[in-house]
Amino acid sequence: MPNTTNKPLRYRQIHLDFHTSEHIPGIGADFDPDIFVSTLKAAHVDSITIFAKCHHGWSYYPTKVGKPHPQLSRPDLLGDMVKALSATDIESPIYISVQWDELSAREHPEWRAMTASNQYHHDRPDDPSAGKQLSPAWHTLCLNHAGLRKYILDQAREVAQGYPTQGLFFDIILTPDCVCPACIERMQCEGLDPENPADRLKNDEAVNEQFRRETSEALFEEFPNLRVFYNCGHIHKQGPKRFSTYSHLELESLPTGGWGYDHFPSSARYAATLGMDFVAHTGKFHTSWGEFGGFKHPDALEYECAQMIALGSKCLVGDQLHPNGAINPDTYASIAPAYRRVEKLEPFLDGAKQISEIAILSAEHMNPKGARNHPSDDGAAQMLQELKRPFDVLDSSARFEAYRLLILPDEIPVDAVLAARLKAYLGGGGKIIASWHSGIGEDGAFAIDFGIERQPTPVASRPSYVKAGKDLDPSMPETAFVFYDEAETVRAVGAAVLAAIYPSYFNRSYKHFCSHQHAPDDTAADMLGAAVTEHGGAAYIAYPIFRLYRAIGQPLYKYVVRGLLDRLVPDPAMVTDLPSSGRATLTRQIGHNRHILHLLYGPPQIRGKDVRGDDGSTRVMEMIEDIPAIGPVNASVRLPAKPSRVFDAMTGEDLAWEAGADGAIRITVPRLHIHSAVVFEGV
Repeated sequence: MPNTTNKPLRYRQIHLDFHTSEHIPGIGADFDPDIFVSTLKAAHVDSITIFAKCHHGWSYYPTKVGKPHPQLSRPDLLGDMVKALSATDIESPIYISVQWDELSAREHPEWRAMTASNQYHHDRPDDPSAGKQLSPAWHTLCLNHAGLRKYILDQAREVAQGYPTQGLFFDIILTPDCVCPACIERMQCEGLDPENPADRLKNDEAVNEQFRRETSEALFEEFPNLRVFYNCGHIHKQGPKRFSTYSHLELESLPTGGWGYDHFPSSARYAATLGMDFVAHTGKFHTSWGEFGGFKHPDALEYECAQMIALGSKCLVGDQLHPNGAINPDTYASIAPAYRRVEKLEPFLDGAKQISEIAILSAEHMNPKGARNHPSDDGAAQMLQELKRPFDVLDSSARFEAYRLLILPDEIPVDAVLAARLKAYLGGGGKIIASWHSGIGEDGAFAIDFGIERQPTPVASRPSYVKAGKDLDPSMPETAFVFYDEAETVRAVGAAVLAAIYPSYFNRSYKHFCSHQHAPDDTAADMLGAAVTEHGGAAYIAYPIFRLYRAIGQPLYKYVVRGLLDRLVPDPAMVTDLPSSGRATLTRQIGHNRHILHLLYGPPQIRGKDVRGDDGSTRVMEMIEDIPAIGPVNASVRLPAKPSRVFDAMTGEDLAWEAGADGAIRITVPRLHIHSAVVFEGV
């Protein structure tokens, strides 16, 4: 498979979309190679992914495999770009669209995917014309056709042979829930049930893996140093074998494009554990891919790129070239400040690894469904970010022993093998926080010793109420507070009960209701069960608190988890008084004998309230326009020894520091605007 001696990915990349209709004339007519590269250089760009074949199915070079764009003004637009970029040492990976190819969909209708809902195309129900005329949308192809797989491989070979590129980016590798005749036949041969959605997903995944394996084996044999990546819009937490056909990872995560600002940190915290070089995707767009004339505020790009490097990622900004081929100067003027910062900080990023004391065992990994992060993973990651507790996200192949505490968020089933690992982890001094259905074995009982017993029926009251003491967390209220979700009924048999569940007077129905939402807590009722317990380093929360925090955002839910973290993992590696919307990470450059503390502040706001998605739903728009400076910001870190010097990585100016009685190194950043990187030299 891939040659692991590939050069590291560059830090300041662009992904240049170019999906151009055959009904637009003069494609590439205004492309100027000198202006193209000088604009990129002025924006501190050192790599740009350019295009061989787009979603419309047209190629932008004199191909013998596909078909050149009929309106192409420059016979070899791709080659002209590669030549200009190579002369200025800007890398040029090349893009090939896979399952969205309108030309092939017209010429080979037998290759089209047929979804279980009898749709032949990727519909756009948000379009005002939907239901009135034919849908203006991409038609998805099914990779369970040898002719299609050969067509893509032949074009990839043609490109790699013809141009001195560093790699190929294969886009749109989807699981279209396909029930085309070829997929029905394959499922029947493999003993899968075409009427079972889980089996259809297994078939889609197997078809895609066959395509990736065939393509990578052929390309790496002929081009051993070629980088190859297959994009599906998300790095699924399916374990390292899932990425054995990849040379590196690219984390598509446009905050304003539907992914949101909480998607990337969780994705990056997982990618970092796989031992692969990776780059993160954001976009220059106000919304998402395909937007002409949309611009993101430079502060937002600077914050997003700073967060990428703070989490160990290389940076990439998505752009879209106008059909006339002229590069947009306003776009690159907005990118320049972000990439100027990244370029300045690169000496402090090379080989830097996260210092993480906490790990989240991924609910997405244990429940493989959905196109993005599992809500329980996102809720746990959101809490830890707001609490400034550095963490990794793991699949079940990872070593738990590298972490002081392991979180099992909401839906982590435990079989005999995992139970043995968790027991050994606890026996070795590790700590666990589990919630709701996590930690439950195949027999319906807890598979590890939480000091509690699970009762046969869940809590009947919904919502229910929790009373917690100040010994759990100082922010717990004196009175009961509401939990808007179901709960397990558990009884303590040795565990310390840190919070208890109480009922409302009744569940709301037409027969009886009170006020606008739900009935209040019944102050005369007995407790229904334990809400939060701890026993021998294993804590349990009876609610799906992590998905609930993602949905509701009630700070008290976070404070419940904070109380357990402070109880189980005292003296954390890093503490800061940044606001909850701030972010902080601590990295170590072993080869340079130094630690780097990244402090970020750039809270997004809800500005758009009715942004329409591809599935017809609407969402809010999180965005950043202008980030105020804050400060002073105080922080302390626990290091292996006292540093020889502490300084600001951007300015080189020394920062005053002191060692506390507890051994922590304390510093103050007088002013924080977007991002500060504090270097602790000599440790």
